[in-house]
Amino acid sequence: MKKILSTILVIGFLLPVQLRADEGMWLLSLLKKINEGEMQAMGLKLSADQIYSINHSSVKDAIVSFGGFCSGEIISKDGLLLTNHHCGLDAIQSHSSVEHDYLTDGFWAKSRKDELPNPGLYVRFLVRMEDVTDQVKSELSDTLSEAARSAAISKIGNKISKDASENDKYTAEVKSMFNGDEFYLFVYQTFKDVRLVGAPPSYIGKYGGDTDNWMWPRHTGDFSIFRVYCDKDGNPASYSEDNVPLTPKHYLPISIKGFKEGDFSMIIGFPGRTERYLTSAGVELAVNVTSPARVKIRGQKLDIMRAEMEKSDKVRIQYQSKHNRTSNYWKYYIGQMKQLKRMHVVEQKQAQEGKFDEWANSDPSKKAVYGNVTALLKKAYSDLTPYAYNRAYFGEAIIQGPEILLFSYNFKSLATALADKLTSKDEINKITAELKKDAEEYFKDYNEPIDRKLYSKMLSTYSLDIPKEQQCDLFRMVESKYKGNFEKYADDVFRKSIFTSLEKVNAFLAKPSAKKITSDPAFKAITSFFDFYNQNIRGKMAVIESDLNSLNLKYIKGTREMNPGKKYYPDANSTMRLTYGKVKAYDPADAIKYNWFTTIEGVMEKMDNSNPEFEIKDEYVNLFEKRDFGQYAENGTLRVCFISDNDITGGNSGSGVMDGEGNLIGIAFDGNWEAMSGDIAFDSTYKRTISTDIRYVLWVIEKIGKAHNLIEEMTLIR
Repeated sequence: MKKILSTILVIGFLLPVQLRADEGMWLLSLLKKINEGEMQAMGLKLSADQIYSINHSSVKDAIVSFGGFCSGEIISKDGLLLTNHHCGLDAIQSHSSVEHDYLTDGFWAKSRKDELPNPGLYVRFLVRMEDVTDQVKSELSDTLSEAARSAAISKIGNKISKDASENDKYTAEVKSMFNGDEFYLFVYQTFKDVRLVGAPPSYIGKYGGDTDNWMWPRHTGDFSIFRVYCDKDGNPASYSEDNVPLTPKHYLPISIKGFKEGDFSMIIGFPGRTERYLTSAGVELAVNVTSPARVKIRGQKLDIMRAEMEKSDKVRIQYQSKHNRTSNYWKYYIGQMKQLKRMHVVEQKQAQEGKFDEWANSDPSKKAVYGNVTALLKKAYSDLTPYAYNRAYFGEAIIQGPEILLFSYNFKSLATALADKLTSKDEINKITAELKKDAEEYFKDYNEPIDRKLYSKMLSTYSLDIPKEQQCDLFRMVESKYKGNFEKYADDVFRKSIFTSLEKVNAFLAKPSAKKITSDPAFKAITSFFDFYNQNIRGKMAVIESDLNSLNLKYIKGTREMNPGKKYYPDANSTMRLTYGKVKAYDPADAIKYNWFTTIEGVMEKMDNSNPEFEIKDEYVNLFEKRDFGQYAENGTLRVCFISDNDITGGNSGSGVMDGEGNLIGIAFDGNWEAMSGDIAFDSTYKRTISTDIRYVLWVIEKIGKAHNLIEEMTLIR
């Protein structure tokens, strides 16, 4: 009981008594001002300037945003890049087939000519970040409405970004921090030729599967390897056989010396999104409304996909990445709801809001600005709730539900062009050529039986759970024409639609007509959804959310004013951040103690070849029995994963874990179950980052992949 109470008392997301060093996703340009001294006291041997500099090479130059959805790090002078296996899964899958099943068997390029291109995949290096708050705010005034303020911010942000891009030499964007109280410019260099170099077999890269996902102890070799290419002058370029490996400004040396509990660790990456400044009403909305909706819909989608994937290797390969994306956050939302309740986060937030109200009403000047902020926030979230439930279902069951819906909607531009008599034949041919190309890519990973079942199940669930007054006309048609039988309706749609196979689509594109698109049952369905949602849901939500944005800005701004001198970090928003802490064990529950690392012995203890999630191949077993761990062993065994108290979230997947000297010691890939509240509430007692030990990665590359060429180009610190 004392432990629970102490945990509650130290949670101070808005009004911290003392901000823990292991909490925070910090902007690198502010490290010298805010964090350098504390980091060095904890064991950092570098200066802030060695981590982030725009004048010379620094650690930040080795860190990339991988595809905009993960992180990665450069680990050789020839542009070799390391990220997670689950981050590279789409690329691995795209090159896989029943004959060449790289998902199951792994892939290793033994020479540069064997490395595989990935159209559409890119990496971004941060060139610089700059505080442009004064520039942006100089264009704003207190009299602007929220809509006008947002438009003004967008206008000045676009101008700043355009100027910084230097005629598209760079990718630049202005990002809001602290809900619009500060603004920063981020300038990137984007490389579009990224080739697959290596991936472990799935029994290593996905060991433990859904069962172990978000859990500790863990025994997963969650990594994949790519290489960044550029033109002969070192500039970004689209794929070409003439391109050469990138020579980076900095790459990470790899330490195989080992490390111990209590050692300093830091992670630099691109965390996606946190809501640490969410108020109690916002937390209640997540716990009671949106998260349960997502869990229910995703669970149904997983059941349908899994049943078909188990019947066919072809379907398994086609849907592996889709299944993983759905499954990952299905389990996440379950854990988030559980941990937010365990931590009494709603009550903690309410207490913080009470203190805020006391401060806001302590004198007339504060009261005029902040006096009714928390009451108005509570009302706004109450007004938002019925629409937020609809939005969750619309997103999960319709937009990310049966694929035929969005795929058919892609043909709207063609229908519009065909209906316009002024559209030239060349324009029509250009649109049809692009759609034909998209269709070939789409149907490569498409299974009609799965999509038909998803169509029936998703629309049926939507019909049952969403209030009738928030449903489009399609549902009344199904009730009238099909007696509410969604299976019969789905069968009819898939029998009549031109969007169910590549052959049908190509036949249509050979002789396209606007009428054939607009009369197609799948196109009519998604059009009905969009029209109703845009007219009856989106507009009402926009008004409420505009008020919420304004109120949240005041709440965060007031909170910082109330606590002058305290260190605050902005919520994650897919910009480069650094988190620092220590390698550290934890006790998850009464009478349970977790060690801070796992070993290959644990892999073998979990081995169960009757269960695909815990299957181990003979090649691995033989190496284990021979104790063939090479130079990567410590105390006679091979360490697999470890934990640290670094503060990460989605988007950090693939981030490198570094020691105090900036050497790579691991790859972050997950958080732990007991701290699934992390995007909303940081738990200083239980929060852990789960990472694959870099020595396990190297062992797999060398002993399983026999890719000695890759080991030789890395810089190993012994």
